Amino acid sequence: MIRHELQALTGKVREKQQQYKHRICVCCGASCISSGSEEVLNKLNEEIKARGLEETVEVIPTGCMGPCNQGPLVKYLPENTIYQKVDCENLQRVVQSQLIDKKPLEDLLLFADSREKPFVDAAEDPFFKRQQKIALKDCGDINPDSIEDYLAVGGYQALDKAIFLMSPEEVISEVKQSRIRGRGGAGYPTGLKWETVYKYVSDQKYVICNGDEGDPGAFMDRSVLEGNPHRVLESMAIAGYAIGASKGYAYIRGEYPLAIKRFEQAIKQAGKLGLLGKNILGSNFSFDVEVRIGAGAFVCGEETALIASIEGKRGTPKPRPPFPAESGLWGKPTLINNVETFAAIAPIILNGGEWYSETGTAKSAGTKVFALAGKINYSGLIEVPMGTSLREIVFDIGGGIQHGAEFKAAQTGGPSGGCIPAEHLDVKMDYESLMSLGSIMGSGGLIVMDKSSDMVDVARYFMEFCMDESCGKCIPCRVGTKMMHDLIQKIGERKATRIDLDRLEELAVYVKETSLCGLGASAPNPLLSTLRHFREEYESKIQQEG
Repeated sequence: MIRHELQALTGKVREKQQQYKHRICVCCGASCISSGSEEVLNKLNEEIKARGLEETVEVIPTGCMGPCNQGPLVKYLPENTIYQKVDCENLQRVVQSQLIDKKPLEDLLLFADSREKPFVDAAEDPFFKRQQKIALKDCGDINPDSIEDYLAVGGYQALDKAIFLMSPEEVISEVKQSRIRGRGGAGYPTGLKWETVYKYVSDQKYVICNGDEGDPGAFMDRSVLEGNPHRVLESMAIAGYAIGASKGYAYIRGEYPLAIKRFEQAIKQAGKLGLLGKNILGSNFSFDVEVRIGAGAFVCGEETALIASIEGKRGTPKPRPPFPAESGLWGKPTLINNVETFAAIAPIILNGGEWYSETGTAKSAGTKVFALAGKINYSGLIEVPMGTSLREIVFDIGGGIQHGAEFKAAQTGGPSGGCIPAEHLDVKMDYESLMSLGSIMGSGGLIVMDKSSDMVDVARYFMEFCMDESCGKCIPCRVGTKMMHDLIQKIGERKATRIDLDRLEELAVYVKETSLCGLGASAPNPLLSTLRHFREEYESKIQQEG
């Protein structure tokens, strides 16, 4: 397919969709599937056909809609009415009320069981109203298995613009102007990374999408890959054009079978339409993408370990420099960004870097996707402007603590992050503010804890995770995490002395400063942050000597 054919096909798809008066979206993200949404989807199709509505009502599966603990979720468009906990028994009531009687079924409206006022238009509910979706845009509204659905919402227009209206330097300039920073955790300026890879001259360069999301409680990248795989694929192609690469790899966790299936389907569909492969859209630019499946090693989220895994080697980190931008996959210049970073690229190219930079803070531009979990009423996936306060996320969007309990702490950044206590609830969720409290943004996991949480046990859990996931290549991480874990456990069992606590703090510094890669260097963070903010809990468990 060449350029004008893309525009013609997009027009035909939009015209076809206009024949339907209603679109019913059934969330078929991993969380809702576990609650039975696929059975609801099948039953809904049968119900629509039985009522003779198939000519005016379209039923589609979608990716994650956000409020994961309320599933299965069913959304009616264009009204934007969302029903929660829909099953095959109450489905007929929903269809009758919404489509036939033209009256929303209030007892099943999203959050109707807990909000004072159930919102017919879900966009008015605080859960959605306080969000701003860029990376997650169209997730929950389109069929991830349909490239036509993606084209209908402007899919591949950014790639078209980049190839035919922009030079590689101009694409990189827009990414730099957007001020987007890597959403995988490190927060390195994305445009600067792209520019660095672009400047290296080589007969071959590579683009890698890091989908090896391994933080406990994190499911941001998974939801993007399951809900809008073409967005990531399009952005990878734009990156390839910008840096001069002809080959891309998507490294996705083996524990994400649905994400793998949908992304591989997207690759086939894009290739069939000439949006991947040789001479994309009739241009001189060629770009292919392959999927590589991770085997469950947390350390493979680290760039050099990920590269080794793709090459068929054991996934262990190696010293840097040289950095992947200079010598990465098979010794060639390689660009690595995570899923969420790529999900923001196509909108940046379409709307301009300045448009993106207007959201967020002076040093942390754009939006951030968080996975809300723990002792919170409305857990799930959200996307908010950088700089949104933790209080607003927990109490306005997340609906507060379960059973009216008192907020104690929020853990951000996974095993590499730290715990934020109640006195810092008004902290802005951006890179600098979180670092000042001894935590990090990380990939976006956000676990909420109430007063029943034991912070020593929280530190022990994350240290155990890091101990188990250490690749063992360097002694500080291999031995240090084991020693720290044993000392934390000893404190938890009330068998430790003051000497043990001093030794634990000393060890944390050694491991942090001498480990080879980010896993070991950040492993002490949960311990250090809980010691900083909840030291009295450690002190209360220590044996008083003498």
